[in-house]
Amino acid sequence: MYRWLITLLIILLLGLQYRLWFGEVNVRDIWDLNAKIELQKSINQELIQRNSELEAEVQDLKKGKAALEERARSELGMIRDGETFFQLVEPAEETK
Repeated sequence: MYRWLITLLIILLLGLQYRLWFGEVNVRDIWDLNAKIELQKSINQELIQRNSELEAEVQDLKKGKAALEERARSELGMIRDGETFFQLVEPAEETK
C-alpha cells in the first residue's frame, strides 16, 4: 500500500517539476522576463532624465532671451551689432 502511494507521489512530483521547468509558463521564462523588465526600467530612467533636461531647456527658452541668444550664438554662429567675429583656423598639414 505504501509503495503505491510513494510511487504515485514521486510521479506527481516529477510531473509538477516538469511543468515548472519546461511547461508553457516556466521558471526560465520568468527569469528572462524579469531581466527584460530591469533593462526596460533602466532605459525608462534614462529617457525620463533626458525628458526633464529637454523640459528645462524649453522653459529656459520660453522665459528669457538669454538662453535663446546663447543657442543662436553657439549653433547658428550669430553675432550682435557692433561685435567682431574672429574665426581661428588651424593651418593645413603640409604633405610631401
